[in-house]
Amino acid sequence: MRDEKLVAFGQRVRELRKNKGLSQEAMAALAGVDRSYMGHIERGEKNITLTKIYQISEALSIEVADLFPRTATPSVTSSD
Repeated sequence: MRDEKLVAFGQRVRELRKNKGLSQEAMAALAGVDRSYMGHIERGEKNITLTKIYQISEALSIEVADLFPRTATPSVTSSD
C-alpha cells in the first residue's frame, strides 16, 4: 500500500519538472540521481531523504517548500 503523502509529493515533483520543460532523464541528471530512481520518486514509491529533497529543489531552482503540495495548514501545538 502506497503512502498518500509520498504519492502527492511525487506528483508535485512531476508537475514542477514538466512545467520547467524537463524530461525525467534531464531532471535526474540535474538532481544527481538515477533516472529510474526519479521515476520511483514521482510515482510515490520512495521515501526520500532530506538531502534528496534539497537536490531536487536545487535542480528545479525553487525553494524546498515549493516541492510540497499545497494543503490546509495543519495546526501545530507546542509542548513547551
